[in-house]
Amino acid sequence: MTGLHKVCYNHTLYELGVSMSSNVERLTVTLTPEMAHAVRGVVDSGAYASSSEVIREALRDWQHKRRMQENQLHELRAEIQAGLDDVKAGRVHDFNADDIIALGRKKLADRSPSA
Repeated sequence: MTGLHKVCYNHTLYELGVSMSSNVERLTVTLTPEMAHAVRGVVDSGAYASSSEVIREALRDWQHKRRMQENQLHELRAEIQAGLDDVKAGRVHDFNADDIIALGRKKLADRSPSA
């Protein structure tokens, strides 16, 4: 990142009220060479101000993905429970594909104009 990019980035953070000395914890992260190359590449391109910024965004994306998965799992469990409740209440009947196909064919025949 060039000096001008850093100045602009830091000024933007200042305007947003983000302090670089805010409550942060320093961690050491080990990456594969490919991952490290990708991180350096986007920083060198100016798309990110630092490797920490890249990692923070990746973690935010990961957290969002996890929340979405948890929500989907919650919805799936609710649908399963609704199905189990239907079985328990006797609202479920045997499935017979031949009967359903025959009913569909009858409905189609009833809608067809007479020849």
